[in-house]
Amino acid sequence: MTIGVGGSTAQIELSKLSNMTSGVAAVSEQEYQQRIEKAQRLMKAQGIAATYLNAGTNLYYFTGTRWYASERMVGAILPAEGDIEYITPFFEINTLNQYMVIKGKIHGWQEHECPYALCANVLTAMGISKGKLAIDEATAFFIANGIKEAVSNIELVDAKPITAGCRTEKSAHEISLLQTAKNMTIEVHKAVAKILHVGISTAEVTQFIHQAHIKVGAPAGSYFCIVLFGKDSSFPHGVKNPKNLEENDIVLIDTGCQVEGYNSDITRTYVFGQANERQRTMWNVEKMAQKAAFDAAQLGQPCGKVDDAAREYIASQGMGPEYQTPGCPHRTGHGIGLDIHEWPYLVSSDQTLLTKGMCFSNEPMLVIPDEFGIRLEDHFYMTEQGPKWFTEPSHSIDDPFGYNKN
Repeated sequence: MTIGVGGSTAQIELSKLSNMTSGVAAVSEQEYQQRIEKAQRLMKAQGIAATYLNAGTNLYYFTGTRWYASERMVGAILPAEGDIEYITPFFEINTLNQYMVIKGKIHGWQEHECPYALCANVLTAMGISKGKLAIDEATAFFIANGIKEAVSNIELVDAKPITAGCRTEKSAHEISLLQTAKNMTIEVHKAVAKILHVGISTAEVTQFIHQAHIKVGAPAGSYFCIVLFGKDSSFPHGVKNPKNLEENDIVLIDTGCQVEGYNSDITRTYVFGQANERQRTMWNVEKMAQKAAFDAAQLGQPCGKVDDAAREYIASQGMGPEYQTPGCPHRTGHGIGLDIHEWPYLVSSDQTLLTKGMCFSNEPMLVIPDEFGIRLEDHFYMTEQGPKWFTEPSHSIDDPFGYNKN
């Protein structure tokens, strides 16, 4: 394997990495069935006759069917009572059947036929000719609108109370998959810090991170990667033409991978060289804001209170207030699972109450325009005792991985 970063140093660091997924167990058919049963209980309680699950993470979550959304309708109808049934292009039936963990009757439509009319016919055959049909909230408008025009006496409603109602509280198995993914990414972060040198490009670092994720057991490599140096780090999600690394630059790296579809998403910020007083002060403000958010995450409290806590601390340090910069221009965190960003969100407007099993990023990024940005992103999950970190937060700007903390 040949890569273009740091020559032998990069090769040496890659050679130190090994597969970390040996103990990973895929989600079982029994667990998928338990998810379906919970969804059906929620549907009955809310007077919903069925839920349409479009290709994507909701379909995957309930059935184990990994299929990506496109211009062709592929999905499933989950009734409040009875077995799930699938809708797909006729020529995809045999392929779809290979991906399904939860088996069900498959209805195929030919290319010249209307899939929405087929959906209406399937609903009728399932005994659903009136009432409420919940539509997967990630469904493209053209599909939702097509269903709406094809059905009569059926009201289309948002499926989020069903999908989020099941997915926001992760099982112990889901948390273990998330933990493995995050363990993998933190080791990649440690490795990439060792191959940096003056003049290295963000493209070279990104390539190394991708290959490092493969080495630790993510077959697809990095799910995403943001690498920013110096002033570029003040743009939270990057710039059009990133600069190469210079001495004493801020380094911001945000990356993740997937394990059985579950995501990691970790950001580290430090200085390549010697941190100046300004960088050091702002880094410590970011760390304390992250801690304030973590401490505020208590069972029964609204998600928004976590965001408020981080923002109030940042304001106490003379930045902000609210979304103004210098300060934190975006929410403190997001839910994470099969989607890298999913409900609920750690933003002041989200009044969802924190419950056991919820998983979040904690990243109240500081943006100092025309200077630099600092994002320390770790994730936590809610337990009966309160929040628990998946990964240990950065130790200090000089020792972000805590090598010398003892």
